[in-house]
Amino acid sequence: MSAMITSVIKTDSSGQWYIELTDLARAGSTEICLDIDEYAQKIESLGYEHGGEIQVLWSADSDVTPIQIHEVRQQIMVYEAGQETLKEASSQNQ
Repeated sequence: MSAMITSVIKTDSSGQWYIELTDLARAGSTEICLDIDEYAQKIESLGYEHGGEIQVLWSADSDVTPIQIHEVRQQIMVYEAGQETLKEASSQNQ
């Protein structure tokens, strides 16, 4: 059975977005991610702790704008494309 992880996009007092990451299997295990790289590292770590079996549930607070949500999505897509490029380069070098 996979562990449930919540990822909530929130906005700080300066209007900057961040992601609050909570492992529902561990009480009180909430972490703040200020960018996608930090988020990816923490998700990878949680995946490792749970044997690769995690399910991520996304949501956003009501004060998060559609523009902020779009920015998060775009940054995730750029990160994933970069990871795919690294993977392809690594497989070509072997």
